[in-house]
Amino acid sequence: MATSLALVLLLRAPTGVSLSIGLAVPGSEPWLAPLLDSVQVEEISVPVDGGRRLVGDLYRPPRPRMGLLLVHGLSRAGRRHPELVRLARLLARQGTLVLVPQVDGLVAFRLSGQEVADSRAALTASSERSPRVGIAGFSSGAGPALIAAASRPGLVLAGTFGGYADLRAVIRFLTTGLHEHAGARHSRPPEEYNRWKLLALLVGIVQDPADRRRLDEIAERKLADPWADTSPLEARAGPEGQAVLALVTNRRDEAIAPILDALGPAARIALDALSPLAAVPSLTGRLVIAHGAGDASIPFTESLRLADASEGRAQAIILESFDHTRPRPLLQSIGAHTRDALRLLRIANALLHRDGGH
Repeated sequence: MATSLALVLLLRAPTGVSLSIGLAVPGSEPWLAPLLDSVQVEEISVPVDGGRRLVGDLYRPPRPRMGLLLVHGLSRAGRRHPELVRLARLLARQGTLVLVPQVDGLVAFRLSGQEVADSRAALTASSERSPRVGIAGFSSGAGPALIAAASRPGLVLAGTFGGYADLRAVIRFLTTGLHEHAGARHSRPPEEYNRWKLLALLVGIVQDPADRRRLDEIAERKLADPWADTSPLEARAGPEGQAVLALVTNRRDEAIAPILDALGPAARIALDALSPLAAVPSLTGRLVIAHGAGDASIPFTESLRLADASEGRAQAIILESFDHTRPRPLLQSIGAHTRDALRLLRIANALLHRDGGH
């Protein structure tokens, strides 16, 4: 089936085909390799405001045509996540200079705002190496990526895969399973493990240092073992910590707004500052928005909202064969993979900044 799909794509539109096949079929890189450029990978260090330095991997093709910054999502592996490494190599072998920085907040499953500064610094490093630069963010890294991109005129591309528009909507989805768009309401049972990822994510907006430490320890224990007893730590949490715990463990839609109000103004401001919906109209260059229909971490309706905010510049590409940011096994979803073939080609052409993407 994979061979047949490749032949169909090659006959229809050779540009970007090998990348779209690589996206759809993990493990296809070895037999695509003879068709593509070789790539050199080197570790670089990027200065960030405040005297910090950001470590990143630079994937360098022999003749770069453009530069692309990839911002990873929540992942302990960070820039070395196997799927991200595979994508970076595929893009570089198509002639794209790819920079993948290690964003410490996202490695720690946390959003604090520093991730935006990291993305801006990495964009500067990319622009120093290529006159034509784009950015693509994945999952929770898409928010910081879009916010950073909005402050940088002249980008040739801004893209998201499995990204979000508003953190409040993500919180609602992760705790109640509800999400909606354009009057259509959707529901699915929330995954309990994702509650503790959400707790880790929200630690970054907590102002009280003691509560931050307690919530961080609770999140670490629950992520390692969701059945771990953290009640002694929870009992010692202050008002801010108790509000965050109430939000994470809530299951009722009508309770979300009052709990968010209880977080306090600083936390609410932080949620707004890390939600990229308002930044979308300021983005320059080509805009590509994609999402897996079966995403259990961030609902696909968030990408539909990002596309709405683009004022007609982009349509969200919803992929039936993808869950969060990776494809389902080919033999388990042959029909979905077949229907996604041209959608993936659109994404591939857009990432390579060639005709065929919208």
